[in-house]
This record gives sequence, structure tokens and C-alpha cells, in this order.
Amino acid sequence: MDLGITDKRALVLASSRGLGLGIAEALVAEGVHVMLTGRNEAALKEASERLTAAGPGRAVFAVVDMSAPDAADTVVTAAIDALGGVDILVNNTGGPKPGPITASTGWTDAFDTMVERVISVTNLLLPHMRERGWGRILTLTSSGVEQPIPNLGMSNTLRAALLGWSKTLASEVAGDGVTSNILLPGRIHTDRVDELDANAAKRQGKTPEEVATASRATIPAGRYGKVEEFAAVAAFLVSDKASYVTGAKFRCDGGMIRSI
Repeated sequence: MDLGITDKRALVLASSRGLGLGIAEALVAEGVHVMLTGRNEAALKEASERLTAAGPGRAVFAVVDMSAPDAADTVVTAAIDALGGVDILVNNTGGPKPGPITASTGWTDAFDTMVERVISVTNLLLPHMRERGWGRILTLTSSGVEQPIPNLGMSNTLRAALLGWSKTLASEVAGDGVTSNILLPGRIHTDRVDELDANAAKRQGKTPEEVATASRATIPAGRYGKVEEFAAVAAFLVSDKASYVTGAKFRCDGGMIRSI
């Protein structure tokens, strides 16, 4: 299927690895010109060169620490300078350290990085999208917003804030040709999932593989998802074909979340 986004311009936050990089790769394969962002310059440089070589889109990058107070202005300016504008925004952030919610600290800093920066970047880009009559905003959260994940209390709480924001935003910009949707990953096999499994193994006195095996057993699909499977869903949601899909949240979880 031709997704109709050849030569569109995308900003993908937190895309030096994992889900963000996977989405960037899927978009470049569709002919989108993408800006990668993150803190690891070497990883970003390697990824941008590899994606551009594969084409047909191209990839550039900006080294940005989203915890910095001026991060939103910095990343938006860099994207506009490099791409000439942004048609597609993929909001993605790293997660906070695992731990019980009763022992969680640093809430204000985590909120600024995981919620406020996402909203600020979006607000800076929205006027141009609305003026052009076309825009896509896709925000990645977590399955924990529907089925809270043990030992990830801060993540469950802060990511849930983006649900109400995205839904409200969708109703305000739909008439201007801009969509806003949420995509929830289940257990997609990334370095982050390996880190969480290792953390759980330490708490439970098990090996990481024992934890991963038990985790896979709770998923109807019987396995962890692949990054490219998740990225394919994301690519559709930011495509021209998905122009009538907005204000929604989607799961890519192999049936893991039990609620309807």
C-alpha cells in the first residue's frame, strides 16, 4: 500500500534506538525525510547514515537532551532548519527508573521531560500544520496507561496524562486536517524491555531469561513483539491513508492487555 507520505517531513523524538528508531526507519522506507533526536551523537550519526543509504527518504539528526528547559525550542528549530518544516511529529520519550510508586522521587523533573516537553514541541509545530491543512501527531505512551505495570508507578502515572491531552487536542485540530493519536506498545523487544526484565530478575532472584519466559507466557501471541511490527502500525497512523483516524488510542501488544 502506498501510504501517501513520500517527501513528507517528520520529527521523531528519542530515536537513537528502540521504538523511535524503528519508526524513523519505517518512515524513511516510505520516502519520508526524518530528523532523529537523542543524546547519543555517535548512535544518531550511525543511524542517520544507515537510513539515508537505505532510502528512499533521508535522515538527519540533532543532539538534544529533552530534560533541558529549552529543549522544545532547540529541537523544533533544528528540525525546521534541516527539513524546512515538519508535517509528522512522533512524540516519544524515555521512561523513568523502575520502582514502587511510594518510593518514587523527582516527579517534577520527570513530568517536565515526559509530558511538558511533548506538549511544548507539539504546540510549536501545530500552527504550521494547521496553516498547511495537513499534519500528523502520534504520541507513544505505554500499556501501563490501561493496565498498570508493577514497579513502574511513575511511568504509569505520567504517561496517562498524555491520553487526556491527545484526545482533547484531536478535537481542537481535526477540522484543520491534523490528527492526534496515541499508540501503546506492549512488550516490544527493545533494550528497554531487556533492562526491565533484568531489573525484575534482580528483585525476584531469577535470571532475566526466566523472567522473559514468564512474561511471554502472559501474552496471547506467545512472544515479544518486533520493533518493525510496531513501527508499521505507527507508519500507517501518520499516513495520508489514516486521515479520518484521530482522537484514538491503539494497542500493538499481541493481545497482552486484558481489557476490551
